[in-house]
Amino acid sequence: MIQFTIEDRNGDRQPIEIPEGINLSLMEVLKASEYNILATCGGMALCATCHVQVLDGIEALPDAQDAELDMLDTLPDAESDSRLACQIRVDERLEGAIFRIKGAEN
Repeated sequence: MIQFTIEDRNGDRQPIEIPEGINLSLMEVLKASEYNILATCGGMALCATCHVQVLDGIEALPDAQDAELDMLDTLPDAESDSRLACQIRVDERLEGAIFRIKGAEN
């Protein structure tokens, strides 16, 4: 199992456990876990409504690609630890990471 933590917009933290090899994005896991995240483009890095802040573990994640970086550049509250949840694949690199939801709500 891969375990990481999600902090919602109220600052409440909840651990999430996902089986290894599930082949989902963090955005898909957040939606399946009933977090209120808009994700309007469905994971194409076109809307930034799945914006998350990586509070711990960013060094283990693969670097953001150009499409993700371009979209993050449009956000007024994006920081150096900002990512789009749709562009983060859930795998062993997420073990122990902490993500804060920043994107738009439904």
